[in-house]
Amino acid sequence: MELINRELSWLSFNERVLQESLDATVPLVERIRFLGIYSNNMDEFFRVRVASVNRMIALKDKRVEGFNGSPKALLDEIQLTVKKQRRVFDLAYQRIMKELESRNVIHVNEKTVNEADRIWLSEYFSDDLKQDIVPIILDKKRKFPRLQDKGIYLAVKFSIKRGKLQYALIQIPSSHDRFKSLPGKNNEEHVILLDDIIRLHLGKIFSIFKYDKIEAYTFKFTRDAELDLDDDISISMMEKMEDGIKNRKKGEPVRFIYDENMPGDLLKFLMDALGIEKDDHIAPSGRYHNFKDFMRFPNFNNPDFVYENLPPLNHPELENQKSVIKTVQNKDILLHYPYQKFDYIVDLLREAAIDPKVKSIKINIYRVAKRSQVINALVNAIKNGKKVTVVVELQARFDEENNMYWSNILREQGAKLIYGVPSLKVHSKLIHITRISGKKTQFISHVGTGNFHGGTAKIYGDFGLLTSNIAITKEVDKVFKLLENNIDRGIYRSLMVSPFNTRRKFIELITREIRNAKKGLPAKIDIKLNNLVDKKMITKLYDASKAGVKVRIICRGICCLVPGVKKQSENIEVISIVDRFLEHTRFFIFHNNATPEFFISSADWMTRNLDKRIEVSAPILDESIQAEIAHIFEIQWKDTAKARVLDISQRNKYIKPESGQEPFRSQYETYNYYRDLLEKSQEN
Repeated sequence: MELINRELSWLSFNERVLQESLDATVPLVERIRFLGIYSNNMDEFFRVRVASVNRMIALKDKRVEGFNGSPKALLDEIQLTVKKQRRVFDLAYQRIMKELESRNVIHVNEKTVNEADRIWLSEYFSDDLKQDIVPIILDKKRKFPRLQDKGIYLAVKFSIKRGKLQYALIQIPSSHDRFKSLPGKNNEEHVILLDDIIRLHLGKIFSIFKYDKIEAYTFKFTRDAELDLDDDISISMMEKMEDGIKNRKKGEPVRFIYDENMPGDLLKFLMDALGIEKDDHIAPSGRYHNFKDFMRFPNFNNPDFVYENLPPLNHPELENQKSVIKTVQNKDILLHYPYQKFDYIVDLLREAAIDPKVKSIKINIYRVAKRSQVINALVNAIKNGKKVTVVVELQARFDEENNMYWSNILREQGAKLIYGVPSLKVHSKLIHITRISGKKTQFISHVGTGNFHGGTAKIYGDFGLLTSNIAITKEVDKVFKLLENNIDRGIYRSLMVSPFNTRRKFIELITREIRNAKKGLPAKIDIKLNNLVDKKMITKLYDASKAGVKVRIICRGICCLVPGVKKQSENIEVISIVDRFLEHTRFFIFHNNATPEFFISSADWMTRNLDKRIEVSAPILDESIQAEIAHIFEIQWKDTAKARVLDISQRNKYIKPESGQEPFRSQYETYNYYRDLLEKSQEN
């Protein structure tokens, strides 16, 4: 059975991100920001996936899924792919810088700044930056300082009289913007990196030393990000997480990137001090690292440098409504971010906070914003006497500290805090509101595909279903009972709840399409998700293809399924869309002999989502919402601007429009679709 290795498929996905930086139709500063996204993705890949491969090597595993070779051979392939992509990255960066220069935006460094820039930077350094520079003198007698995973460092070398060498370390302070715009002249804009401002003032920083030459080179160090949590039941979950985060900072090295011009003696000193021995961990690179900071590259107030503004739209059925709750009690509502406003979720919670008939609010949190209106609304509900239960997933990777912070705030305010289920991450996206009207208990629930995060809702494509349908809300209530007592599993007939019935129900739905195909009835499956990895689900889709079921898949990220293989997957097509918004919606359409069933889900088809997490998928029962979702899929499937074909070659070939036709850009067409719906509702 043909499969694509998970790690190599992920690298292929990140290459699609890199492609955006080379796309001349993308505004210049947005292209730089895609370099930042690519770099940030790559950091996480090394911290998590490459670290996992290293552990496989250490454990002497011999078999790798979807790869004909050992874990060591896979690591070699990863390194080769990363090096190839790095060359493309450097090319994209050089092209963008040249194009910016042609638009009078000049990237300067410590050697190319003009005299006026030097004077301005000297004042900035003395007044604002100097106090945040903490140089550390290095020698073999002193313990080498512990480096921060997300930090960027300058390794400094200065030669003292009689040829003696001295080394030092400077961390680029994260409290300052990485880029500084300089007062330009002659209609020019100058921009300099913080790294180069520090290089420019090395003499002032080390003024007490006598030296003949001083130089500084950037490097970055990445560790294994796996959290090892103690099984001691006497230790609270919060304490385990705190210890785990501390230990993460001591993880094994997985990547060391350094300026390729760094002198050999300085490089050797750093490698010895950091305990790096294997060549696999070493990546010579350019002058600058931590390109993730390029996601915040300035736009110089030039609208041509950034995407046109697409403000989130009002929902036609919530616009001008005084009560979100009453609207949802009359009809299911589907919110689609970032095309529509996330504010409605905050409005729902705020309304519940002051509604005298609302008795309790339950929510599960995976990721929230650092300044969260959702949390503020929950605190307000507590102050208004509501029972607020918050299930916080402390193991949301790289958001653990933020989640612990909000946990403490909520606990101090009087919320009931639950730290998930033992051995299972809680990845569902649920809200559950209980009202008592007379003698009648009413439920209003939310089931979604994305987090309750006001920031990411502006750039992540996600669905959120608001419903009072008793078949769904009663089962959402059961999920929260499970989360509260870890015993009451419940029986789910409408919802799919991992790890209990999600895999089984999806298998049953595919099997039904297979039966229909074998009977000569229409059989078709449309799938939209982020990652398709699970071998059993892929095998079932191959079975469907062999039976004649037409399968269309839109997969943003990892796809281990190989489409188009004769006698295996010739009835399966897969595309991926990478554009200004991150495609995060997960939904499924099983056509069921022209009586289709629709589902939205928090779960990708990965083993962890199906078997090792609490995930919730909900049926879409409202026919108008079903039609909306079907239409959204067709819009995306027609994309000829940002869609790529996924196949065994992993070349990420763009789907081009037919001769004489304009490119069809699905994200913009989706926005236009919702804008038209809103305008029609306003006319009526």
